[in-house]
Amino acid sequence: MEAIRWKDSALYLLDQTRLPAEERWLRYTDHQEVANAIKTMVVRGAPAIGIAAAYATVLAAQENACKANFPAAMSRAKETLAASRPTAVNLFWALDRMEKLWLAVGPDLPRLETEARAIHREDVQMNETMGKAGAELVPQGARILAHCNAGALATGGYGTALGVIRAAHALGKVSMVYADETRPLLQGARLTAYELVKDQIPVTLICDDMAGCLMAQGKIDMVVVGCDRMAANGDFANKIGTYSLAVLAKHHGIPFYTALPSSTIDLSIPDGSHIPVEQRGGEEVTGFAGVPTGPAGVQTWNPAFDVTPHELLTAVITERGVLRPPFDRELAGRKAD
Repeated sequence: MEAIRWKDSALYLLDQTRLPAEERWLRYTDHQEVANAIKTMVVRGAPAIGIAAAYATVLAAQENACKANFPAAMSRAKETLAASRPTAVNLFWALDRMEKLWLAVGPDLPRLETEARAIHREDVQMNETMGKAGAELVPQGARILAHCNAGALATGGYGTALGVIRAAHALGKVSMVYADETRPLLQGARLTAYELVKDQIPVTLICDDMAGCLMAQGKIDMVVVGCDRMAANGDFANKIGTYSLAVLAKHHGIPFYTALPSSTIDLSIPDGSHIPVEQRGGEEVTGFAGVPTGPAGVQTWNPAFDVTPHELLTAVITERGVLRPPFDRELAGRKAD
């Protein structure tokens, strides 16, 4: 399964706002349109955002290749893409990597395209590697709780948290995946359940407020989630609702894991209090798909992410191995270049 394609000097994105009702691919040749696609969540998930931004940098180079002020134009393009979503660090990591190249080679479109493709390919490889590492943590007959979508749709392919589940399922270890709906945009219901049904992995869809009840009844063996940014001490930002699940898992003695590529580690910030949390529009809370679910004029609060303290983590799953406390020491040696 894939959500990002590059073909004939154009970027194609699977419109994730239409899933699961419609599988629609959109074609992009303008970096500003890609920035808007990131902002409006046509493409979402930290690794996928970074990949899309890398390809958008190639589009920007195509647009500005003949301009005398190529570096200035590319800097503006980078700023536009960087402003699309503030929390996921992969976005800035990919943009910095592409900037380093275009500063060195200028408007060398083949080399820029090769670099963007490399970022895409490397992400898939990292996901497959971390999937195998994480599968070793999964007990036989596991009943796993998943939050939001950290699968092929959120990455270059295969997935981070869902990559662990896919690899464990291939080993015959997975009895059931419980996918919570993940309000307010229902990425668990629309995307995670969609991926698992497509791959014939057993899945049960639940509402967000049912997780604690399942845990209390002894029906969850582990929780595995994705990550949009991890601080140097192991605190991490993920889709809103992750923190609540971590607290519930701690109370019930259930292992709680996050899976992430090393490019998601941000050693420049000491802890989670320094992670910028994106605030999104209230219309996502007061309605869905154009149908009002709240009264007109009501005030809303809609952070896209929350921060989970590292004390609630059992382990961190990366392509460079499984990391256990103390996370600050372990993370320092696993950061991507």
